[in-house]
Amino acid sequence: MHFYGTVVKKYITDTFGYDLNRQCVYIRLHYHFEISCQETVPQSICAFIDSNDYESAIRETISLGGDADTMGAITGGIASAFYKEIPDNIHEFALSKLDEEMKATLHEFENRYTY
Repeated sequence: MHFYGTVVKKYITDTFGYDLNRQCVYIRLHYHFEISCQETVPQSICAFIDSNDYESAIRETISLGGDADTMGAITGGIASAFYKEIPDNIHEFALSKLDEEMKATLHEFENRYTY
C-alpha cells in the first residue's frame, strides 16, 4: 500500500467506521453481487488502496465482481482525484461510447472544472 493509501485508510476508518483492513485478494474469495452502500463503498475504497495507478484501481474493483459498474464509478472517482489523471487510452475509449450530447456535456464540465 502506498503511503497516501495508508493516510486515506486511516481517515475513512476513523471518520466513517468502514472496515478497510481487507485486501482485494481476500474480498474476491467471498464477494457477491450486492447493491447496498455498506457492501460497495468499502470494497471500492479497498480497491483504490490496493492500486498503484488509475488503471490498476479500476482493474482491482472490477475483479471483485458484484455491482462492478457502481464500484468502478466509486473507485474511478477516487483514483482520478488521487492520481490526477486518467490514461489517454481509457479516456478516449470512454468518450467513444458517448453520444454527441453527452460528449458536449462532458467537455463543458471539463472546461469549467479541470485545472
